[in-house]
Amino acid sequence: MNLPPFQHLLDAHGADLHRFCVAQAGPDHGPDCFQETVISALRAYPDLRDGANLRGWLFTIAHRKVIDHHRATGRRPTPVGDVPDTGSPAIVGDGDLWAAVAQLPDKQRGAIALRFLGDLPYAEIAVALDCSEAAARQNVRAGLASLRVEVTR
Repeated sequence: MNLPPFQHLLDAHGADLHRFCVAQAGPDHGPDCFQETVISALRAYPDLRDGANLRGWLFTIAHRKVIDHHRATGRRPTPVGDVPDTGSPAIVGDGDLWAAVAQLPDKQRGAIALRFLGDLPYAEIAVALDCSEAAARQNVRAGLASLRVEVTR
């Protein structure tokens, strides 16, 4: 198979991939997820059999690295000091919106990020999430519906 050099692939899609990882894992862990994605993709690239959708292939790897990060974070204890009682925060700015996105289930969060940050069509989202195209559409729809409820509170 005639694949482009890996660096050309990274030059073409690296910025979008990095933005996706930062949006999904946060500014502290997003660059690490991006780095893990690039390393995994570089290792797998020589054995790649189908180069028809390299962008979707990269975003699939990134999505899985982000999920691995969230799973690992969920198992780690997080030290906290005294937590003030602030009640239920209203979602106003972009930071609050992405905090609400972070509360969505994995597939909904991933589908929303792939759709609006990666600008992937539903068929590629389905590949990245390992589900049908209809399920990808449903995850985006359900995630947006949940966010609308949070934003209008």
